[in-house]
Amino acid sequence: MSFLQIKQAPARLNRSQLFVVANRPETFEAAAASEADVVMFEIEDAVPPDEKPQARKNIIEALNEIDWGRKSISMRINGLDTPYMYRDLVDILEAPSERLDLVLIPKAGTAADIYAVDTLVTQIEQAMGREKKLGFQIMIETALGMANIREIAAASRRNDSLHLGENDYAASIKARMTVVGGPNPDYHVLTDPDDTGRRERHWGDMWHYALSRLVVAARAQGLRPVDGPFLDPSDPDGFSAAATRAAVLGCEGKWGNDAGSMRLANAVFSPSREDVAKARRILEAADEASRAGGGVAMLDDKPIFMPQIRQARTLIEQADMIGM
Repeated sequence: MSFLQIKQAPARLNRSQLFVVANRPETFEAAAASEADVVMFEIEDAVPPDEKPQARKNIIEALNEIDWGRKSISMRINGLDTPYMYRDLVDILEAPSERLDLVLIPKAGTAADIYAVDTLVTQIEQAMGREKKLGFQIMIETALGMANIREIAAASRRNDSLHLGENDYAASIKARMTVVGGPNPDYHVLTDPDDTGRRERHWGDMWHYALSRLVVAARAQGLRPVDGPFLDPSDPDGFSAAATRAAVLGCEGKWGNDAGSMRLANAVFSPSREDVAKARRILEAADEASRAGGGVAMLDDKPIFMPQIRQARTLIEQADMIGM
C-alpha cells in the first residue's frame, strides 16, 4: 500500500438513487415510501425557470413535513453558469431544516467549480449555525469534466460520490446515442468469416471508458462511483443489464426515475446471502489465524490473502447497512 492514505467518504447506501422533480410535490410521498437509498430533488434542467422559486419552497416543505426514514436526501442544484444556483443553496440551506444530506453539483467541469460551491455552502453553514455538514455528489457529464475528473474528485473534503450523466456526456462528446445509458448496435466488432462466409456481430459497451475512468477517479479519493440513468422504462431487462455492467466495473449504485428501477438497482447492487456468508467465514478464518500466531489464514484448504480479507470487510459493512 502507498504511504499516502486516502480518507474514505462517510459510509452510505447508494445502491439506488431516485430522481424526483421538485415542481411535482404530489410525487414526494411515493418517493419517501419507495425502496430508494437516496432521493434526489431535481431543481435543474427539468424545472422551468419560472417554476424554480416554488420548487424550492416545495423542497423546504418536504424536508420538514415528510418522514424520509433512513434515506439520504440530495438536491441537484442549477449549474454554476446560471443565475439560479446561488438561490438554490441560500433558500434551502437557510431554511429551518437539516434533513438535507447532500448537494449534487451538475456538469462539473473543473476543480474550481467544486471549490466555488464549497465556499458558499460553508459560509451559509457557518452563518446559520448548521450542525450537519453537507456532502457533495458530483456529476460528470461533459468532456471538460471527464478531462479534469481526477482534480474534481479531490477538490473538496465534502465530496461523497461521482456520478456519470450519460445523456449530457454523450451530447458533449458528440457521441451517437440511441438509449440513455444503453448500448448502440453500431458500436460493434465483426468476427472473421467462418467457412460459409458468415460473420458474427458482437456489440460493445460504448460507456465502458467513461464509467471505468469515473470508478478509478472516485476510488482513488475514497468516493463512491455511481452510474447514471437508463431511460427506457419499457425495458427492465436492459436496466438490470446496465446496472450489472456498472456493478462489475466497480460502481455502487445507479439512478432511476420510478419505484421499479429502485427495486432492480437494489437487487443488482446488494450482495447475495451466499456472498455474505462466505465473507463472514473469511473474516472468521483470518481472526483464527491471527489468534494462532499470525500464520496464513486458510479456508476450505485454500490460503486467504489480504485483498480477499479487505473485500470481505467491505462486503460485510454493506450487508450490515442493508440489514442482512
